[in-house]
Amino acid sequence: MKFTVLVVDDEKVLRYSLREVLSREGYHVVEADTGEAAVEAAAAHAPDVVLLDMKLPGKLDGLEVLSRIKEISDETVVIMMTAYASVGTAVEAMRCGAYDYVNKPFKLEEIRLTVRRALDTLSLRKEVAEIRGREKARYSFDRLRSPSPVMQAVYDIARRIAESAANTVLISGESGTGKEVLAKAIHFGSDRAGRPFMDINCTAVPETLLESELFGHEKGAFTDAKTEKQGLFELADGGTLFLDEIGDMSYSTQSKLLRFLEERRFKRVGGISDIEVDVRVIGATNRDLEKAVRDGSFRADLYFRIKVLPIDIPPLRERPEDIGFLADQFIGDYNREFNKQVTGLTGKAREALLAYGWPGNVRELKNTIERVMILESDDMIRREHLPMSRSQAPGRYSVELQVEDRSLREIERSHIANTLEAVRWNRSEAARVLGIHRTTLYSKMRRYGLIADEETQEQEVGSRT
Repeated sequence: MKFTVLVVDDEKVLRYSLREVLSREGYHVVEADTGEAAVEAAAAHAPDVVLLDMKLPGKLDGLEVLSRIKEISDETVVIMMTAYASVGTAVEAMRCGAYDYVNKPFKLEEIRLTVRRALDTLSLRKEVAEIRGREKARYSFDRLRSPSPVMQAVYDIARRIAESAANTVLISGESGTGKEVLAKAIHFGSDRAGRPFMDINCTAVPETLLESELFGHEKGAFTDAKTEKQGLFELADGGTLFLDEIGDMSYSTQSKLLRFLEERRFKRVGGISDIEVDVRVIGATNRDLEKAVRDGSFRADLYFRIKVLPIDIPPLRERPEDIGFLADQFIGDYNREFNKQVTGLTGKAREALLAYGWPGNVRELKNTIERVMILESDDMIRREHLPMSRSQAPGRYSVELQVEDRSLREIERSHIANTLEAVRWNRSEAARVLGIHRTTLYSKMRRYGLIADEETQEQEVGSRT
């Protein structure tokens, strides 16, 4: 790709020198000697970078030309050229959207490097914009379809929240039901879509580090704080922060989160100055937060603050009409990804999917379809291809679940324990079979007394190294 640079200066010799050095870098160089000519050239040539002198003959000075160019294309990178006496004006230009400024007289090598940095920044911006565009298309509400009336209601509520000014949302549901997908749909369906979507799993980060990850820290705030660090709240300014497994957040961090939600400002760890940001906070949990409030592990005031707009996603077993629908959707997705032509499910395979309990919910269903389409070569997915249709066999695990007269908590604990036994306590394999993240498995094992707290911490640290 050949970049275009517009040089705007009334000195002919300077324009010639800049054209020579920039042309040798492979850029297409366009010149203008007045503000009016610069605006015309910007409209005609759509330059990637503009080198713009502050003092120009004619009716338009540098600041006015900057404004006109930004109206034509906000993506254009403008570098101001100014005499020492006009540095203050150049700083003002940067506030108005200029990328940088250079002082006259300057070395041509300085200009070459400044333009190179500007183009690197422009390329990065375009890459980020392309990624966000793909993410917006991927998580569009138009892609969230369901034959289930309860899920249609969930999507309708989420869409209305996305279009509102609401800055706090709580999404509840079992692991694998699609809480993060819904959070991203809310973000990309809102006017915040052009700003960052930041996320963190509150279970995956040790309590001692979570506060720093969220709020950042000042240099020297603690032993390993060698430099200043921005936290996720700062990085998500103007966008959305997704706090997954918010119910596992420590009590002290809950207090700091509550202060932010009430005041929309915070201090970095070790900091003394308040920082204000505009962030929509979406919390997600698979825990019963009302029970957590009663047993004292979750702050009541924080719970009532974040549940102003609650969304509850039902488990897949409670909306069986979604099972076949989603399976067909995943088959289509993986046909495109794997360049296959699987036409669908046989009747027996569809019956097997409907008869299964799906403890890992939508994530487990998606993983199942992906696994079958990678390993099998038939033009249809058959009953014998499905892991839940096979008895104990190499590489497969059959876990029986007795549910009579037992609470959901007891059923889940038993199912996790049985699965761990079946895979000889290989936690990565157990997480895969259950269709949940490994950090989620560790959290549940700790909650159900299947693992010691200190062992969980070691495992979590190991999973990040």
